Amino acid sequence: MDQLGLDEPRAAWQRAAGIVVLGLAAATWRRWPPAAFAAAAALGLTAAPSLFTLTYGPALATFALLMGRKAPRVKPALLAFGATALIGTAKIAVRDVDPVVEWLVLTGTLLFGAVFPWLAGRYLRQGRELAAAGWTRAAQLEREQRIVADRARLRERARIAQDMHDSLGHELSLIALRAGALQVAADLPERHRGAVTDLRVAASDATDRLHEIIGLLREEGDEAAPLAPAGESVRALVERAADSGLPVRYIAGGEGPRTELTGSEAEPEAEPEPEAEGENGRTVYRIVQEALTNAARHAPGAPITVEMGKAAVVVTNGPARRPGSGPGAGSGLVGLRARVEDLGGTLEAEPHGDGFRVLARLPAAVATPDPPPRHPAPGPAYARRRTLLAFGAALATGALLVGGAFAWYAYSRSNAVLEPADFARLKEGQAQTDAERLLPGRVATDPPEERAPTPPPPGADCRYYRASGELFVTVRHFRVCFRDGALVEKSVIPTAGALREKERVR
Repeated sequence: MDQLGLDEPRAAWQRAAGIVVLGLAAATWRRWPPAAFAAAAALGLTAAPSLFTLTYGPALATFALLMGRKAPRVKPALLAFGATALIGTAKIAVRDVDPVVEWLVLTGTLLFGAVFPWLAGRYLRQGRELAAAGWTRAAQLEREQRIVADRARLRERARIAQDMHDSLGHELSLIALRAGALQVAADLPERHRGAVTDLRVAASDATDRLHEIIGLLREEGDEAAPLAPAGESVRALVERAADSGLPVRYIAGGEGPRTELTGSEAEPEAEPEPEAEGENGRTVYRIVQEALTNAARHAPGAPITVEMGKAAVVVTNGPARRPGSGPGAGSGLVGLRARVEDLGGTLEAEPHGDGFRVLARLPAAVATPDPPPRHPAPGPAYARRRTLLAFGAALATGALLVGGAFAWYAYSRSNAVLEPADFARLKEGQAQTDAERLLPGRVATDPPEERAPTPPPPGADCRYYRASGELFVTVRHFRVCFRDGALVEKSVIPTAGALREKERVR
């Protein structure tokens, strides 16, 4: 390593201290990853200002990898990298060496020996976190699916309850209505009149109990399901009520000609009035059904008018002609009002004259716009792409820095070579101007002054040149000293290996 100049010789106590520091870093990296990395970086800077050493380089890269994998935050790592770069730059600045080459080597070492391993650790950490997040998301989706299934069951229960409330309540009201009409019939034998009376009272009581039970089963805010019998229109609903003895009149038409139906007197060949379809049509059917049921229960015998328009439906009943059941809970009208308002309409249910009126206005069906597309959440592919971009940017930066460092290294070394033949032509006492014609344009920026055989002459301007253009190896250097415009000394500085061999021979 010394022959290549990649490491510096150290005393035994320095190596022992390095082993102790690395042991402490290995023992504490799980709790303080940035501190362990800082310890390895401090050892590297102590050994070489450029941080490029074979002794502590592997430890530096290892702790950088562990810091990226263990530390959850990015800021401590960036602070550690920045502090290492600043300390290394300060050490290079106080040394009498070429600062450009040393700083580029420091930057390249920090980038490839610390930043890249840290990014690799971050990538491994992201993969582990994404896998854990995927399992968590799967568990959450499973829980949500169970909630949706439970909610669907509750909605189905509410749909059945609403169906019982509206359809069965309506049918029971018609049964009670028919029983009431049969009770007052003049040709009914007296022995059957009491049974009919009991039937009417039982139907009315069953309707009331049905309302109470449905009130317990319903969930407020649940969507109402389509409750109309298959293929039945509002006209058919009114006809069925009229056939049961309900005094109802049906008027269909808006601004144009009107078709009127009273009881069961409608002409079979009459053209049916077109009615609303979809959600609006089901809502209109429900309104008429609920209004007829309430009129039959609370105002028996009162004349009822159902008027269908293009954008409104009106159900009006007159005063009751005989006592009816008491006031109900009103849950049917409350649910209808909420449903009509959801469709953008209005529902009014209030006394009208001596009777009662239900007026509903529904807008024309409007197509629901498609929801805006949802952007998918970042997934594993997005995380991998970001990591690869970070690696690419760091690699490009490192390649530029290292390439620039090697280019400057080769240029400064090759242009500071004094050929041995030219060195031999230099003579002590030669004029400086004549001697400079044989010297290269640059001087060595990192002269091995400590290996010089003799100290430089006092007051002399000494220059150092390389004896060979070989790169990445230690070579001999020439020292040429000038004073008062003349060459006063020239000497050869051997390599470190040659100097040690000479000392062993002695």
